[in-house]
Amino acid sequence: MQSYLVGGAVRDSLLGLAVKDRDYVVVGATPAHMLAAGFRAVGKDFPVFLHPQTQQEYALARTERKTGKGYKGFSVYADPDVTLEEDLARRDFTINAIAQAEDGSLIDPFNGQLDIQKKLLRHVTAAFSEDPVRILRAARFLARFTDFSVAAETMLLMREMVAAGEVNALVPERVWQEIAKGLMEKQPSRMFEMLRDCGALKVIFPELDRLWGVPQTATYHPEIDTGIHVMMVIDYAAKQGYSLPVRFAALTHDLGKGTTPADVLPRHIGHELRSVDLIRDVVARLHVPNDCKDLALVVAKYHGKLHAARQMKASTLLQFLEELDAFRQRARFEDFLLACECDSRGRLGLGNCPLDDAAHLAYALQAALTIDAGAIAKQCSSPVHIKHSVAEARIHAIQSALHLSR
Repeated sequence: MQSYLVGGAVRDSLLGLAVKDRDYVVVGATPAHMLAAGFRAVGKDFPVFLHPQTQQEYALARTERKTGKGYKGFSVYADPDVTLEEDLARRDFTINAIAQAEDGSLIDPFNGQLDIQKKLLRHVTAAFSEDPVRILRAARFLARFTDFSVAAETMLLMREMVAAGEVNALVPERVWQEIAKGLMEKQPSRMFEMLRDCGALKVIFPELDRLWGVPQTATYHPEIDTGIHVMMVIDYAAKQGYSLPVRFAALTHDLGKGTTPADVLPRHIGHELRSVDLIRDVVARLHVPNDCKDLALVVAKYHGKLHAARQMKASTLLQFLEELDAFRQRARFEDFLLACECDSRGRLGLGNCPLDDAAHLAYALQAALTIDAGAIAKQCSSPVHIKHSVAEARIHAIQSALHLSR
């Protein structure tokens, strides 16, 4: 019974990165051996155990055999006669198929160290093609390791997997899980560009895939191409360290431009509401969580209107704030402004453009919040007058604040 450190911990150590999670593979043991040694069984699909002191994961060495489509279509064989090399052979990329023995020595049967030096993502064996999740993982790794590229033979294999329909078997929850992780990496655009390159994006996210090649008015979008713009927007969001809901809203805010009739391009009249409809389809299909869904819908619907904030009179500003539900959803309002910031600055040559409209709207909200709605309600003779009286007071507060700011 021997244990080896495997996977990301070994890879990240060789890359000089901080090691977050440590996973081990155990050779020459049975579940009974592990339980007798004090380990606690937690694996559902294959034998995984938690160390009694460190709570780190120890998995029995195993092999897998493809039995059906998708990432769950496998039968697992875990037995004391499974070797370390056989276990490593079932892993996705050579850089993840390196093990470290207890004495610190490395076992690297697939030359993962060489691929780390070459900055390459290369599949270990042809068995890579049996699990479509590995396409998503490759794309996510590109977003994390921004100086890596995909080996030509691995890209070819992924294209063959897409053509064979393997990607169609991905379950929505797993697709969202990988997209969410990729959005939170250093350069998320690399994830979507790789998925598009191998053909998977058209299958899992056609609403996004169709944005490439769609022109926009160069006056407002010097980068012209809508797909390029959206990639610049999410990379800006990542560079600022913004939250997942903000990044998802940045990703989806212009989906409607992909359905603009060709005869009106490069203008995109009404794309905001078309984006809303498409986002509803996406979040339902991928089971996107509510915080991401709610912000994405608000940003898609109102990001264009924000650009007119400085031209609005006080009553219109109040109406806009109410449409955004800014008085009740303060945190979401702040995230709305952040997502709109990403949209404004995710354009060629405009990475530091002023954000005057966002500041103007935020200033109007602060002014309106100085009004004590409860006190006004107590002074009203009838409940039917409360809403109007509060609105009048807020409009006056906004007018006064904007007058003083001039």
